[in-house]
This record gives sequence, structure tokens and C-alpha cells, in this order.
Amino acid sequence: MSALLEKIKAGAKVVDVRTAEEYEEEHFPDAVNISVEQVQARLAEFGDKDAPVIVYCASGSRSAYAARILKTAGYRDVINAGGIYDMPGF
Repeated sequence: MSALLEKIKAGAKVVDVRTAEEYEEEHFPDAVNISVEQVQARLAEFGDKDAPVIVYCASGSRSAYAARILKTAGYRDVINAGGIYDMPGF
């Protein structure tokens, strides 16, 4: 089993950082939608800074930016999963 899938099964917060429209078209099961433009303003919604957070977008560039924002804000276990089709089982 991949490390990413293990973290998801263990309860990691999965966040889709694409737009609401992209999210509505398709998204990873149980992912929440916080667009990359809103990450900074909605940091409290990411929860415990020690808990794992997995971010993804369409290609990996927006999620890379979101991961940098989270790490700068003190989140310790942030994974940029890349694009939606890089998510395990998608």
C-alpha cells in the first residue's frame, strides 16, 4: 500500500485546492474543497498543525503552492499529492 493511501486510511485531511466548479465536476471521495486562493484565509479549517494534510489539484502546481502556504503557517505533515488523477484509486 502506498504511503499516501496509508495516510488517507489513517484519517488524513484531503483537500482539493481547485475551484468550486472543478470540484463539483469530480473530486476525490471525502475531500473538502478549499481553493488555493482561499487557503491562507481559511487556515483554521485545516485543523491540528500536527495532523496529516494531503492537497491536490488538477496538475500539481496549485497544490504545490497550497502546500508551501501550509508549511509556512506551521503545518508539519503536508503532502502535495499532485493532480487528481495521481490520487490513489482515482
